[in-house]
Amino acid sequence: MFILAVLFGVMTASARDNYSHDVDILPDAAKTVIDRNFKSDISHIKIGKEFGKIRKYEVILTDGCEISFDKHGNWKEVEVGSANSVPAALIPSPISTFITNNQSKAKVTGIEKNAYGYDVALSNGVDVKFSEKGKFIRYDN
Repeated sequence: MFILAVLFGVMTASARDNYSHDVDILPDAAKTVIDRNFKSDISHIKIGKEFGKIRKYEVILTDGCEISFDKHGNWKEVEVGSANSVPAALIPSPISTFITNNQSKAKVTGIEKNAYGYDVALSNGVDVKFSEKGKFIRYDN
């Protein structure tokens, strides 16, 4: 029983999230996304772990933008707040076109890629769901 308790303690301790300011811990793909699309510096990085293995990185920029990456450095979610908009290069063309045609006064303040497509948050409070190919599914308000 003692050995099991020790093993459980070690696994739990190794599963904790870590924080860093060191950009070099990010995969190259994540660094490229940040360098090409964001002007602010990195404030800190949260390294999400499960059972001791890195599962994701959450990057907070000095301007408050938050970008989540998977363990390979592929972006999964971007939130910029109401004062900014998600960089155009991160928004698939069909989604950008839809928003321009149907919500022209709104900015994209958040976008999340998931297994079923994209969830997009707009500055006017409207949320929109799209397929993985960028086809409009529904408003989620």
